[in-house]
Amino acid sequence: MDFGQMKSVIEGLLFVAGDEGLNAKQLAEVLEQDPKFTAELVLDLQSDLKRQKRGIQIVELAGTFQLATVPEHAPYFEKLAHSPSRASLSQAALETLAIVAYRQPITRVDIEEIRGVKSERALQTLVAKDLIHEVDRADAPGRPILYGTTKAFLDYFALASIQDLPETSLFENDDNLEEETRLLFEKLDGKQMTFEDIPASGEIEP
Repeated sequence: MDFGQMKSVIEGLLFVAGDEGLNAKQLAEVLEQDPKFTAELVLDLQSDLKRQKRGIQIVELAGTFQLATVPEHAPYFEKLAHSPSRASLSQAALETLAIVAYRQPITRVDIEEIRGVKSERALQTLVAKDLIHEVDRADAPGRPILYGTTKAFLDYFALASIQDLPETSLFENDDNLEEETRLLFEKLDGKQMTFEDIPASGEIEP
């Protein structure tokens, strides 16, 4: 495998790793290369992305490399978050929100173990709508993000604190996760929850 192929693999690995990222040692193990050489490949790829004016960049946080968007594109991401067509939440986002609410603080990996599917896109949607946020980082390899609900989440459902969430059997039978999630948000909102009225981040009224 040549340099170009290895950098392509690294880009894909960082995409799959998401917000947890990967350190040079982890990348080196997958590529079966020396960690120092692998770190140099990452830096070379980082330069490639910048030189080509790509929409993503590689950042190093807490000793791990992660893919991230570039700051100058932030206005476009805000437009996407405020787009009316993006107002409602998917079933995946609702399930993810319920899991975060009841199991916080919780990592993406733990959420995916409960749901049985990838949840990165759902988490991104919930963060964009200011319903969840990063509360800490877990004391584990890669220092994964720990998610929790926001004040906006409590305000929307008129909850004084997270302890006011209703009792639920949400995690007793994973086979009924979709139905249990629907029933939970009906309890919280008093009607079938579609989230069509939830504004984008920064617009939820107190």
